[in-house]
Amino acid sequence: MDLARHYDGEIINADSMQIYGGLPILTAQPSSLERGDIAHHLYGHVDPGTPYSVGAWLTQVQSTIAGVHSKGKAAILVGGTGLYFEALTKGLAQMPPIAETAINDAQKIFDEEGVEALRAEVARIDPAAAARILGADRQRLLRAYSVFLQTGRSLTSFQADTKPVLAAGDWRGVCLLPDREWLYQRIAKRFSLMMDAGALSEVAAIMEKKLSGSLTAMKALGLLPLTRLIKGEIDRDDAVEEAVRDTRRYAKRQYTWARGRFTAWPIITDNDPCQHKEQVIKSGFLG
Repeated sequence: MDLARHYDGEIINADSMQIYGGLPILTAQPSSLERGDIAHHLYGHVDPGTPYSVGAWLTQVQSTIAGVHSKGKAAILVGGTGLYFEALTKGLAQMPPIAETAINDAQKIFDEEGVEALRAEVARIDPAAAARILGADRQRLLRAYSVFLQTGRSLTSFQADTKPVLAAGDWRGVCLLPDREWLYQRIAKRFSLMMDAGALSEVAAIMEKKLSGSLTAMKALGLLPLTRLIKGEIDRDDAVEEAVRDTRRYAKRQYTWARGRFTAWPIITDNDPCQHKEQVIKSGFLG
């Protein structure tokens, strides 16, 4: 918001879960009060039952950025999905749509044998992708293997010839990586606030749609434990504990991703959000 006011800009979502409608609380989409008088784009515009991909976002975000620029305003992209930023700044391989059968076959390996078995399969058919995918990153491992099942080609082969959407020098990026323990405490507090704000009702409404578990929207952090709570399989405390644990694990992977993939981006480690603008200024981000 500070950057948007400084640059007379508009904010564009770069988070793979905040694009979905029906889950504004669980995915922490900015409320109308938080948005204030700053225009926000690509939040909650995709039905959770609709398959969506990085490629779909890239197409939409290009036209959105162009629209913001046509008004003489700055485009400010914010979100936690590193792959979205990589697609913008490094390029995205063009490949055919992946059928749900291929996705389900890849998911079956994970469900029946675990993440290490899935990693072993990816290493067999695409060693370069397996080396790039850090830790137990289920989603990216599933993606790499389902691409191979669908096309007979490795994901790496598709990525060999890509061009960035945003040319070097046309953009600036910054990572916010505060102290982990401080962030973990905020994650726990935030999920408690989500519960108070009606996250459970959101999940109940999603359950009524009886959507396929392979859909990306169904991977939203907190959705599975709250589903189990509604079914009576676990109690509220256990559901909250599981959701907070999963979110902390995801945050840990985000730290690893940012430090390993965005090495040229300024990194801000200050815990106080009120200080972030000053830190961004000192990093040379603001002109």
